[in-house]
Amino acid sequence: MNLIKPEKLKKGDTIAIIAPSGEVDMEKIKKTVCFFEKSGFKVRLGKNIDKCRNYLAGSDEERLEDLHNAFADKEIKAIICARGGYGAIRLINKIDYELIKNNPKIFCGYSDITALSAMILKKTGLITFSGPMAQGDFGQAKSDDFTINSFFETLTEGKCTLSANNGTSANVSGILFGGNLATIVSLCGQDFIPDEKFIFFVEDIGEPVYKIDRYFTQLLNIEKFRNNIAGVALGEFLNIDNQDFLDDFFNNLGLPVAGIFPISHGKTKATVPYGAVARIENETIKIEDFMA
Repeated sequence: MNLIKPEKLKKGDTIAIIAPSGEVDMEKIKKTVCFFEKSGFKVRLGKNIDKCRNYLAGSDEERLEDLHNAFADKEIKAIICARGGYGAIRLINKIDYELIKNNPKIFCGYSDITALSAMILKKTGLITFSGPMAQGDFGQAKSDDFTINSFFETLTEGKCTLSANNGTSANVSGILFGGNLATIVSLCGQDFIPDEKFIFFVEDIGEPVYKIDRYFTQLLNIEKFRNNIAGVALGEFLNIDNQDFLDDFFNNLGLPVAGIFPISHGKTKATVPYGAVARIENETIKIEDFMA
């Protein structure tokens, strides 16, 4: 794969906020706009960001329009998704991937946005970012210093090194691929698995351990996934029903496994280059040369 590296974010750049998935809280979005403007950036909201259709931020066509417009606009240097929830998978077969490939820029989100990052990587080679989102992580009362610092260090300086917090180590290299486990599994049936060796970084929230087992087993039953996975970088699995069962599952997975890394649905989360070449050395993920 010929990886495409986005340009670093600079003061004065324009950041777009769009909502490819669930309905947003516009009061929280306004606080995020203030945060970025005070930080020295311009902000442009997607035309349809305040729309609502059932549990989605507007129709598929409206959400897709904002995604396409943000990539096509030459003034926009970074796109931050408003929130996850559900809805991104409804767009993946409608996206103009050539438009994205010809207009590479920072694209950031996690949770349901995993579907977009995975498909953009597969279809275009563009490195995107698994990281904080506009509705919950910036300018809010609960905003976390590590999350903010990781976001700016990764996107403005092109630096990203993650340390595990429980001493589980491995030594393995590959491109970083994964994200939210349940969302990745929802892509089964699509051509979404990288052709190269990859480190599978993974997190989830509120999933019973038997479902985590089932998700991994479903992926490992796919020959291409099984052949190309080099190791696992564990993020946080929050609100699970049995930690001992989960530990036993990963201990017997038959792959190099390291973690736990600050990749999470929780308050504290790193910004991780999705698709970048990385190496796990003992308890550290080292990622370099992922920005233009």
